Amino acid sequence: MNYSNLFKIAIRAIAANKMRSFLTALGIIIGIASVITMLAIGQGTKKSIQANISEMGSNMIMISPGADMRGGVRQDASSMETLKLSDYEAIKEGCTYVSAVSPMVQSSGQFIYGNNNAPSSIYGVNQDYLEIRQLTVSDGEMFTDADIKASAKVCVLGQTVVDNLFPDGAEPIGKVIRFKSIPFRVVGVLKKKGYNSMGMDQDDLVLAPYTSVMKRILAQNYLGGIQCSAITEGVTDKAIDEITDILRRNHKLKDSEGDFMGDADDFNIRSQEELASMMNSTTDMLTILLGVVAGISLIVGGIGIMNIMYVSVTERTREIGLRMSVGARGIDILNQFLIEAILLSITGGVIGVLLGVGLSYVINSLANWPIYIQPWSIIMSFAVCTFTGVFFGWYPAKKAARLDPIEAIRYE
Repeated sequence: MNYSNLFKIAIRAIAANKMRSFLTALGIIIGIASVITMLAIGQGTKKSIQANISEMGSNMIMISPGADMRGGVRQDASSMETLKLSDYEAIKEGCTYVSAVSPMVQSSGQFIYGNNNAPSSIYGVNQDYLEIRQLTVSDGEMFTDADIKASAKVCVLGQTVVDNLFPDGAEPIGKVIRFKSIPFRVVGVLKKKGYNSMGMDQDDLVLAPYTSVMKRILAQNYLGGIQCSAITEGVTDKAIDEITDILRRNHKLKDSEGDFMGDADDFNIRSQEELASMMNSTTDMLTILLGVVAGISLIVGGIGIMNIMYVSVTERTREIGLRMSVGARGIDILNQFLIEAILLSITGGVIGVLLGVGLSYVINSLANWPIYIQPWSIIMSFAVCTFTGVFFGWYPAKKAARLDPIEAIRYE
């Protein structure tokens, strides 16, 4: 018996039990749709995080004070005073793989203008901070070197702070706002960036000269951190090595020699590359988890196909006996039932792919979740469909092929 006839027989058998065939394929439909949707959400989240990290500066390097032991008690890194302005100047002058470097100090509190107030953070930085964090001044201008040298009380506002302090749409440039009773004249407004993938408002900030924040607000002579930007993402590791050497030399930390253990770093260096790698591994794990959970429904759907094929073999025992008595071989019976199982799987797979793609876009539209449908997820779904049909349809088909023709014809 040729395959075209087997295919027609399989189609007729499926068409004769439309509702049962649909319910059998429903498990595959739900499984494939779930897999595609979950993978689309997982990959979309990964792409969104990568885009946000790129917006923050994929070659950004962050230097922070390291924790230390004092009197047997481990101190909080934020309270350490290991980073000085001399470190910033040494990195600026001595690093060949760094294109921009900015000291950073920070304070949080209420900003006040007239009857309006808004909680936010003020960052003491220099002009390089814009390049490092990929920020742009959309209105007005950035403060100057002269402002930094004079510890001038000037600032640049993020758009969220502008909206909170000037809700009537008034022009903020030239206005004087207050932070902890200290007046700051607004000289610029940053271009809006919006929220990142972690839900952080990138426009809720105020920039001011680092000297102003250190002297007028914090009254300290040490830095909260130093931020740098490598020339290119590819030389980030070399830039980190350079910075490490400079800071260890500046802090007079001894290197290990022979059996002598050297001094541990009293600073921490992190790069966006490390952050990206960590986030990618996390989202990959989440995507795999989502895919596995969704894939369980595929197994359930496959078991449903096996169950129905068993029922079908039992119901059609006499038909099988008649076919074998007029010359049908066991391999023909095997192929007939196997084709039925594969047809159910592939039909369910096609509907599941369409449903999964549609559901992904619905979720993106209604819940505003990022999605990214990769071609391999659809190809994998079809491969799983075919494998499911063959794997779960083979045993019932094998049972049908092994029936004794005489006993099958006698079956009631």
